[in-house]
Amino acid sequence: MAALVVAAGGVLVAGYLLVDIPRPREAAAAQANVWLYADGSLLARTGEVNRENVSLERVPEHVRMAVLSAEDRDFYTTSAIDPKGMARAAWRMLRGEARQSGSTITQQYVKNYYLDQRQTLSRKGREFFIAVKLDREVSKDEILAGYLNTSYFGRGAYGVQAAARAYYDKDVEELGIGEGAYLAALLNAPSLYDVRVAPERRDRALARWEYVLDGMVSRGWLSPSERAATTFPEPVEPPVPAGLSGQRGYLVEAARAHLLDSGALDERRLAAGGFRITTTFEPEKQEALARAVAEQLSERLDPDRPQDATLRTGAASVEPGTGRVVAMYGGVDYTEQYLNNATRRDYQAASTFKPFVYAAAREHGAVTRSGTPIGPYTQYDGTSGRPVVGRDGLHTGWAPANERHTDHGTLTVGRAMDLSVNSVFAQLGVDVGPELVRETAIALGLPEETPGLTEAGQSISLGTATPSALDLAGAYATLAARGERHPVVTVDSVTRDGSPVELPRPRPERAVSRAAADSTTAILRGVVESGTGTAALAAGRPAAGKTGTAEQDKAAWFAGYTPELAMVVGVFGQDPVSGAQVPMYGALGEERIGGGGVPARIWARYTELALAGEPVRDFEPETGRADVGPRESAPAVPAGGGPREEEGPREETDDGAEAGDGEEPVEDAPEETGESPPGTVPAAPPAPAPAEPEEEPQPTPDRGGLADLLPPLTGGERADPSSAVEEQPSG
Repeated sequence: MAALVVAAGGVLVAGYLLVDIPRPREAAAAQANVWLYADGSLLARTGEVNRENVSLERVPEHVRMAVLSAEDRDFYTTSAIDPKGMARAAWRMLRGEARQSGSTITQQYVKNYYLDQRQTLSRKGREFFIAVKLDREVSKDEILAGYLNTSYFGRGAYGVQAAARAYYDKDVEELGIGEGAYLAALLNAPSLYDVRVAPERRDRALARWEYVLDGMVSRGWLSPSERAATTFPEPVEPPVPAGLSGQRGYLVEAARAHLLDSGALDERRLAAGGFRITTTFEPEKQEALARAVAEQLSERLDPDRPQDATLRTGAASVEPGTGRVVAMYGGVDYTEQYLNNATRRDYQAASTFKPFVYAAAREHGAVTRSGTPIGPYTQYDGTSGRPVVGRDGLHTGWAPANERHTDHGTLTVGRAMDLSVNSVFAQLGVDVGPELVRETAIALGLPEETPGLTEAGQSISLGTATPSALDLAGAYATLAARGERHPVVTVDSVTRDGSPVELPRPRPERAVSRAAADSTTAILRGVVESGTGTAALAAGRPAAGKTGTAEQDKAAWFAGYTPELAMVVGVFGQDPVSGAQVPMYGALGEERIGGGGVPARIWARYTELALAGEPVRDFEPETGRADVGPRESAPAVPAGGGPREEEGPREETDDGAEAGDGEEPVEDAPEETGESPPGTVPAAPPAPAPAEPEEEPQPTPDRGGLADLLPPLTGGERADPSSAVEEQPSG
């Protein structure tokens, strides 16, 4: 033991003598990052250094104390190094666990000013000895001043003066207590705590801000009364480089977020520049998407129609077999609206979620309360306001209405998907089990932290969760890939100084069985063939998809796929002043904006352009079985973009106007006319399934020529559809 102590002491002495304080890195020599399209053409350049050094005297004391509270409360009274913290960080690094700093302000200053951001043991060792020497040769005030001038605060700002300008458009001397505390909070993770760039993480940012203020109070740097009087200071909109105009800024930010979230690069290393980043975005498909939005929406906007100013559009297209995002539409222009409409998570998914309910039923062999396996021909009661019954046979207290209280009578699950009947899917979701529905949606690709998806309440089946267009595109791409999930990626490769940077390459995973995925595809083809999504037929290719319209028509969706591409379009109503979600009634001169209208037409036009010149591919049947029946002539696309989908519960207001009830998603539906929607045939019980799966199936009247011949996943024979009517409670 004594020998080990002597040896360790010798290493420390040798290190102290051999490691000199190097010359400072030339911050002005920092390089730009070059962002490329998938074909190697230039997308954008970013990364100009924004720094203005200031003396410590110019930094208000409350700002300095806020930084100490956030990063190193014992800075003035303890050593320049934290051996325990460094040992802990090194151990986690050796074990391959999440990286952890374990550094004091002095060590961070050394890393910022003399070394680099690489997380290696050799760099940590040099940092250790340089920090020790620096602490002996330089005053604490000089170290703090250096730290304040070299730290990265996000938004391209190095140093506290640049940060004051970037977040509050003022000089550092003018920062108040709350503003100083917010800048100090940013040091820990700028991209996570920027409430303008990441509004969904606002609670996390506020918690960090409060932690800083509470630390100042605990050390006597701030009085309790001053703390109580401090309110959160909203930062200004982030500045946008002119080179990121149009869609380029949205693409760069999406790729940047992928690099940070995947752990390939940390924010400070990326900000230092010098990287050559090849994204997955394909310029031809990107142009096709922009053109589709322009033709179907932007060119129809009327400046004299106030409702048009509320429309926001987001879309994302994913390659099913790879997870590569080949095109994205984030908004009108990144320099005018920085928030990416393709990645925002604040509008209900509505009926685009219903395929996940059906996929869960097929994957888990779910049955009705009478024991009938759930499939496309299983019959349910489509009565509006029908009480939902639990597995115990008791009413759940939930009875969602159909649009305009339309009663559809008894109909199959397939036809209910075509028309998006809420009363059917509310009961179906309870029969499957909300938790299984949630698990299936996550397995297909929706992030577990999606707002509204963290808990599996019974309303989950009607799309109360708020995934982004990109999230939905990834999940639908999994269905298109026959149940194999390829994690969504926006970056193909990264190099620096000619050397490749290793990127995490998640392996594809089986999300649901091929049988469950193919069955879901078959039923979604019916939506396009003869349901609410017939406008998608204009793409001229075999397609599967689902429409969705959120509560009070505040959002309209079309989510669909061909064998080659999955794409989701969302059109959202947002007040241009307050940012509040608003209905889209009257926009574009239409009575209402539904998923089967503008979103489906954008989807069809994009798909047509993106796949132009490529051979038409049909969905592949499962080996040894035809999963999709023979196709009849496609119905003509109605002038209005297809039949209107089923709307969520609505109620009459005192003045007789319709209004959403504030709980369930609202969706378009066909009028109660006693006739079938255009392009459909009347529902009728399907013929019994063929005795042998290998036989060629016959067209089924209820599915408009589509047949799903997969047997129940629980085994056994398919029940006679005529006996599959879901039992109803009395009364």
